[in-house]
Amino acid sequence: MNWEHLSVNIDEIIKNNVVTNDIARELISFIDLTTLEGTDNNNVVKQLIEQAKDSYNKTNGKGVAAVCVYPNFAGFASNELKNTNIRLACVAGAFPSGQSPLHIRIAEVEHAVAHGAQEIDMVISRGAALSGNLDFVKHEIVLHKNACGDAHLKVILETGELKDPDLIYNVSMVAMENGADFIKTSTGKISPAATLESAFVMCYAIREYYALTGKKIGFKPAGGIREPQEAYNYYLIVKNILGIDWLNPNLFRIGASKLLTNLYNILAI
Repeated sequence: MNWEHLSVNIDEIIKNNVVTNDIARELISFIDLTTLEGTDNNNVVKQLIEQAKDSYNKTNGKGVAAVCVYPNFAGFASNELKNTNIRLACVAGAFPSGQSPLHIRIAEVEHAVAHGAQEIDMVISRGAALSGNLDFVKHEIVLHKNACGDAHLKVILETGELKDPDLIYNVSMVAMENGADFIKTSTGKISPAATLESAFVMCYAIREYYALTGKKIGFKPAGGIREPQEAYNYYLIVKNILGIDWLNPNLFRIGASKLLTNLYNILAI
């Protein structure tokens, strides 16, 4: 693929867009409401979950898709989310660096799933990808997928470190071929995090993979997405490249911590 005119293509997709009330409500339904700080504790997680629950009251039943926390909060969060439609996601596998022995990374996934995680957000070994060792990337994804059991696997590429569009495309394909249910841009722990350019490349890869296999893989931008307009830009990329079939929480998520409040401001609630 020639990515020479990537910015031009993106500008054409996102021009003249306005976040209406209906779009704001729809964007809320895609959010993985997230806290991933060293200062997290049960009280912080409980507040996040209460905010997630309240989103259903404030939007007449169309609240956030999931909450995302560290694995040591999986059991607590799972209990707090009982009798809700909100899914529990955990980052696992030595997030955000991926720089731990593989058996330890897999044990963390198994812990999260055993304690109620329904989705696992793993990060690939970017060092391996950048050095051309995609065989290791394949291997680690397969092991993480096996450890997930029935839980969905989101594979984080950390595109701000991969940088090259061809590498982002190739790693996207590797992830999908080896068990990813979603591919995700970023951990949110480095800069740049999510970008429209990386989203375009990843969605293009998802479209190509679907054409080859008939299997729909989800897409999740994450990291630094705070403003409704930013979130809507990602929505439009998904809509234009992948189509309206992808515009549901089973195939599109937005990782965010501040976005929900800003969408409420549009809705005046």
